[in-house]
Amino acid sequence: MRILSIETSCDDTAISIMEAKGDIESASFKVLANVSDSQIKIHASYGGVYPMLAKREHIKNLPILLKEVLKKAFLKGKALGIQKGLAFLKNPGIDLIAVTYGPGLEPALWTGITFAKELAKKWKTPLMPVNHMEGHIVSPFAKDKGKFSIPKINFPALSLLVSGGHTELILSKNWLQYKIIGETLDDAAGEAFDKVARMLGLPYPGGPEISKLAEEERKSGSRKHIVYGTLGRSDGDGQRKFSAENFRGDRNNMLSEPKKIGFSVALPRPMIHSKNFDFSFSGLKTAVLYLIKKIGKPDAEIKRRIAMEFENAVVDTLVYKTIKAKEKYKAKTVIVAGGVSCNKHLQKEMKEAVGKSAKLLFPQKELTGDNSIMIGMAGYLRFIKKSKKTGEISDLKAKGNLRLK
Repeated sequence: MRILSIETSCDDTAISIMEAKGDIESASFKVLANVSDSQIKIHASYGGVYPMLAKREHIKNLPILLKEVLKKAFLKGKALGIQKGLAFLKNPGIDLIAVTYGPGLEPALWTGITFAKELAKKWKTPLMPVNHMEGHIVSPFAKDKGKFSIPKINFPALSLLVSGGHTELILSKNWLQYKIIGETLDDAAGEAFDKVARMLGLPYPGGPEISKLAEEERKSGSRKHIVYGTLGRSDGDGQRKFSAENFRGDRNNMLSEPKKIGFSVALPRPMIHSKNFDFSFSGLKTAVLYLIKKIGKPDAEIKRRIAMEFENAVVDTLVYKTIKAKEKYKAKTVIVAGGVSCNKHLQKEMKEAVGKSAKLLFPQKELTGDNSIMIGMAGYLRFIKKSKKTGEISDLKAKGNLRLK
């Protein structure tokens, strides 16, 4: 079947057309066309995404991207024209429309939903609402072009979904079955990256800028501060090692014997040893704020030190809790997805921590952020699970706080 998928949960407008076949455990896809438009430059001057501005851009972009995606998929010959700039008069060969309905910014979500509803009515096509987070869970199996299929994976599966708006640990005992076992109590990891970047005077989006400085500092030959490394300090109560069964001895030695040379930059690892799998990054962000106030306006060198220690603190916490959850629930597959999953330090540390104890999956770099390919995949799997039935188009509403269940 041929699927048109739409994603407008935040500041990226994206539309894809794919061909799909097979059941849930053996689904295969072929990307016919994939187009998107980023609003980063528009929101950069504000240091974050403004919902109503995002809404305006989605409304402008959707009909333009629809024409482009149909042209790239070679379906334009079946379309007779555009009415009011929103919908082709004749179905160009689409069998299912999938659209994100949450979570996300509700004004942005509504633009995609309204657009999808109009297309579904005019084309007389089934409309499948998709949970954005479910899209991220299936994103490691996708490619941004060409053919791909969902391979057989072993359950239970544990998913760390980490982005600008979410930080969650999800347990799945089978396909499309979810239990949230941990989540952030305040800021998401990506949000903390952006806010700390703003404190350091770095441009938006802050995550890549923080990571760039952190990597420069790691590669630096001279260290004039305490190098705590991964899992070096937690909650202000001194050095703590991770479990020996998951980390090699040489790594544990590195963690327990930091080099104390001159100026120190040490930040807490919030909730890393709590008895649950929840996260909290608001305190870490505040610790950076107090540190900057204490030392005054940081120069380039100190910015690199702060960036590295902050990134270490976030990654330490994410990795530690994920591994502990994997051990407790005996997960055989670990999925790390969402915008922050492209962070090179996170990938490196997670690979070392998981080792050969489970299958570790990351999305293709181009599909770590919000994209319509993952929405099309999730929409197809839901469509198959529901025996090719969808709800009433009129009942579909945006749900900004939608949760996996």
